[in-house]
Amino acid sequence: MGKKRKHSESSELVAQPKKEDAAPERPARTLLGWKDKSLGTDEVDDSNVGSPIFRNKEKVLVTCSRRISYRYRHLMLNLVSLLPHCKKDNKVESKETKGATLNELVELKSCSSCLFFECRKQKDLYLWMAKCPNGPSVKFLVSAVHTMEELKLTGNHLKGSRPLLTFSANFEKDAHWKLLKEMLLQIFEIPKDHRKAKPFHDHVFVFSIADDHIWFRNYQISTHHNESDKLPRGGLDKMTLIEVGPRFCLNPIKIFGGSFGGPTLYENPFYVSPNQVRALEKKKKAGKFAKKVKAKTRRKMHEMSNPLEPDEFADMWKD
Repeated sequence: MGKKRKHSESSELVAQPKKEDAAPERPARTLLGWKDKSLGTDEVDDSNVGSPIFRNKEKVLVTCSRRISYRYRHLMLNLVSLLPHCKKDNKVESKETKGATLNELVELKSCSSCLFFECRKQKDLYLWMAKCPNGPSVKFLVSAVHTMEELKLTGNHLKGSRPLLTFSANFEKDAHWKLLKEMLLQIFEIPKDHRKAKPFHDHVFVFSIADDHIWFRNYQISTHHNESDKLPRGGLDKMTLIEVGPRFCLNPIKIFGGSFGGPTLYENPFYVSPNQVRALEKKKKAGKFAKKVKAKTRRKMHEMSNPLEPDEFADMWKD
């Protein structure tokens, strides 16, 4: 049998690992990039410091008031399906303190914007569009509402895909239109790296101004494919737009400096409330009835002033 080696001899014969064979240590990661130890502990790459990465973390809270009609609720659900970066919440009571309640909800949901659909008298729909918690906020009257279920259009695009936003040239005329354009751009633009968003564009949101109203349309970008499922040369010019829906019209009422309130930055001088429109229609109908009553009284006065002569043969056949 061989002799046992001593412990000291065995430890000397064990090959110690070389420094070159060991894996290099991974540099520490910082908020502005990877940190190289060779540059020193306090030095960071200047290229990362000069150009920090901007990440769009926009989130929109979409909710409505109680006693909303089914058509307006369907419009809200259509917008929720078009905006993957939105969060839907329960209905909120439409009171004077709704601003504080909505600001608290936006903070609890970690959102930065809010779309609040307020229905009054189950006839009139108002849309509050606000940047929380510091503002500004806009109040719109929504009209000409057509949901996707009503229109039944042939357009169809992938759910969650990012839209292209187009604005008419009228948005550059006045200061309040520029502000509205920026708010629409921030709320309806889907962040690039959002987890629910698809990384390509296949539809367009169109915002156009006509008669001091903002008209919204949603179109699918349709292209003609070959058998190889590739675009032909020059196929980008042959793209067509197919409407998907929904449709609605926004009439701006007031722009406030804060969130759901604050100083008034702009007030629409041409705005007429729906209550005044209905009152005028009632007056017109009441005017028709008054004309009928006046015509009746005039007929009676004419008959009294011009009585008929007695007929000689009126009582001939009574016997």
